[in-house]
Amino acid sequence: MSVWDDLQGQPAVVAQLRQAAERGEGLTHAWLFTGPPGSGRSNAAKAFAAALNCDQEDVARRGCGECPACQTIVGETHSDVTFVRTEKVTITIDEARELVATAGNRPSSARWRIIVVEDADRMAERTTNVLLKAIEEPTPRTIWMLCAPSPADVLVTIRSRCRAVALRLPPAADVATLLVKRDGVDPDVAERAARAAQSHVGIARRLARDPEARERRLETVRFPLHLRGVTAAVMMADKLVKIATEEANSSNDERDAAEKAALLATLGAPESGPLPAAMRGQVKQLEDDQKRRAKRSVTDSLDRTLTDLLSFYRDVLIIQMGNAVELVNAELRSELQEFAGRSTPEVTLARMDAINTARKRITTTNVAPLLAIESMAASLI
Repeated sequence: MSVWDDLQGQPAVVAQLRQAAERGEGLTHAWLFTGPPGSGRSNAAKAFAAALNCDQEDVARRGCGECPACQTIVGETHSDVTFVRTEKVTITIDEARELVATAGNRPSSARWRIIVVEDADRMAERTTNVLLKAIEEPTPRTIWMLCAPSPADVLVTIRSRCRAVALRLPPAADVATLLVKRDGVDPDVAERAARAAQSHVGIARRLARDPEARERRLETVRFPLHLRGVTAAVMMADKLVKIATEEANSSNDERDAAEKAALLATLGAPESGPLPAAMRGQVKQLEDDQKRRAKRSVTDSLDRTLTDLLSFYRDVLIIQMGNAVELVNAELRSELQEFAGRSTPEVTLARMDAINTARKRITTTNVAPLLAIESMAASLI
């Protein structure tokens, strides 16, 4: 199984990257991977990094997925390939300076030192400017790979110095095939999960493997069917926020405890009693980072919950416009048809706009999520 196998539905991207890795065609020192969430842009960068540093002498086999270099890069443990992602709101300027210092070192064992920044869109302008000179004038054996949803999410001064790699959301059938081959998921479950995730590979995998996640999603999608009056709207808003918060906290609590235990063990903290003053500052820093991460994870989870809700109205609009394409929530077709018959495409579009407005407020402002969702829910009545 080669490193390219996970890039389902991206034949043009795979061809572009393989030409660069195997024959050096178009190989440059900086790359910008763009595509909607779930398109696999970070997976594409990882596969490319593995192919560039693959141990195979036969260039046609670069990216074999079997050699130590490929396996350690895919596992993110290779000493010459650095992966940067953040679970906080932004990548800090200090983190950017560390990247620049790392990029200045020659590779210790591989052909290339590679820096993969998975959240390039989460850098403030002054942080991005720290990277600018390193990307403009990299050391001879260093390659930068930046990932962002779209070229507009990266400063033009950075964008203009990178070779573009544009990914698209793969067809749901390709995502389902990947789940069956890679994760051993039942084909019927894989198909439903891929369709419900709207081809987002990571979310499709979670839905396929977690029946409770599938139930939470279905509960979200069915909310509009029972929306009658302001009271119901307020109750729906409260429930949506709870669903998103529970979804985020379920993965955060265990990880937070493990991180704190690991830090205390590293510091040699006493098993009981108060911590020495020298250790309290580091523990406090970890707890602050975890709080920031928790805030972002709730925001991301709520945005995904609203995306699921949006799929309901998307399907309603498809029915109202004549069923030109496949429904996301095909199992609810009869209920969707009944709902669609009670309104018009114009009303449905207005409701979709209300959901997108709430998503924008939650992800780009400091508005209280519950207030934003209540305002949205009132617009859906």
